[in-house]
Amino acid sequence: MATPLDVSQTQRERLAFLELRAFFTGELRRGDIEARFGIKPAAASRDLSLYRDIAPANLEYDQASRCYRPSRAFKPVHDFHSERVLAWLLQGFADGLDLGLKQAAPCEGPGQWVKPDMAVLGAITRSMCAKQALRVSYLSLSSGSKRREIVPVALADNGLRWHVRSFDRERQRFSDFVLTRIAKAEVIDGEVAEAESLAADEQWVRMVEMEVVPHPGVKQPKAVEADYGMEDGVMRVKARAALAGYVLRRWSVDSSPDHRLDPASHHLWLRNPQTLYGVESSALAPGFAGSAGDSAEA
Repeated sequence: MATPLDVSQTQRERLAFLELRAFFTGELRRGDIEARFGIKPAAASRDLSLYRDIAPANLEYDQASRCYRPSRAFKPVHDFHSERVLAWLLQGFADGLDLGLKQAAPCEGPGQWVKPDMAVLGAITRSMCAKQALRVSYLSLSSGSKRREIVPVALADNGLRWHVRSFDRERQRFSDFVLTRIAKAEVIDGEVAEAESLAADEQWVRMVEMEVVPHPGVKQPKAVEADYGMEDGVMRVKARAALAGYVLRRWSVDSSPDHRLDPASHHLWLRNPQTLYGVESSALAPGFAGSAGDSAEA
């Protein structure tokens, strides 16, 4: 019997797609593969035949609808991660390309209100991979437009917008720069110092474990436990110290020691707020002592 490792990477991607579509939409047609990858009917037929060799019990052909459907004995060959599946259902499975494909299933979300400049993003990611510094034009809420020298080390999504974790040469510290506030970016020749590298960013390297439970003021805590798939009434969330505050703010987790925030808008409570001691991003955690504003470059 063939296995996914016996084929090329491009064919593995097509096999993953056809399994994904069959499993999550309940139907698969040869034309779906052709439209997604721009291949000829013969190539799509070979993919279907190969997949059926790999997993002969997974698909059944529906003569009436002229499509394949997952069988009762269906067992995925590939490991599907929930975040990627949900992103596929929402945005389509097209590797960043707008192929004009129809949505697999009705699915809506709040959408992204901001879209970064691809040229700027490309410059940042290239410098990150090459370990180079950048001279950027950055628009700050406090000081307006200003030229900055930064060493990008990582990208981070806080659920609303993307940040560039970077070493700020002016302030001699690691900070978060809002991606959409960067107007221009040009490479600075020269080597990056070890103190400017990702490994030197203590807040990024440090991991914190947060114990999140239903807010004590919620009348039906079991409903909250079900919402978040809690085990024994607690959800243990690990996050980088640099991102922990963003996580707590995104999920509206009451981080006050005495759970004083309104449970109507904060269904969750951080049971171990002491884990945030020394965490710079804790300034974003709702109700945490000393929290205020946005720790990203303002």
